[in-house]
Amino acid sequence: MITRRSLLTAGSTTLATGLLGFSVPARAKGLAPTPTMRGGANNYRPGAPIVERIGGGGFWMSGTVRRAGDGAPLAGQRIQIWAHTTEGHERDQRSHGATLTDANGVFRLEMPQIVPAFGQAHGHLAYDSDAFETVFLRPVMRSSKDSALEAHFVLQPA
Repeated sequence: MITRRSLLTAGSTTLATGLLGFSVPARAKGLAPTPTMRGGANNYRPGAPIVERIGGGGFWMSGTVRRAGDGAPLAGQRIQIWAHTTEGHERDQRSHGATLTDANGVFRLEMPQIVPAFGQAHGHLAYDSDAFETVFLRPVMRSSKDSALEAHFVLQPA
């Protein structure tokens, strides 16, 4: 007999089979894709090269890339990064570079210290390959003295 208690203890992955003759997922529909942020594409340069580091370094931009729906980590995804730094403006080619995600969908790229532009210290990141929809992010730092900034992508297949 199915009781309220047996339904609640059935677990978070599926409700009791037999209630309606089939299993019903008990979790949400899935992980929603990341929307493009306003201003994220400013000064974007298609095809920025994959680099070991941008400029002299000292600041770390990092994050993760996952697939919408199931949240699976996405390895080998190209993330472009650029910003206004102590070594150049975000328009400058030398302020742009790209990196690839590792097997766990993690990326990390060292770059010069980000400094305020238009009153805010912020970075720009883009996923711009063909397998998923393009996403531009523009995360703002809490303080211009921070030495790292994270941004996370959830990508929708193209």
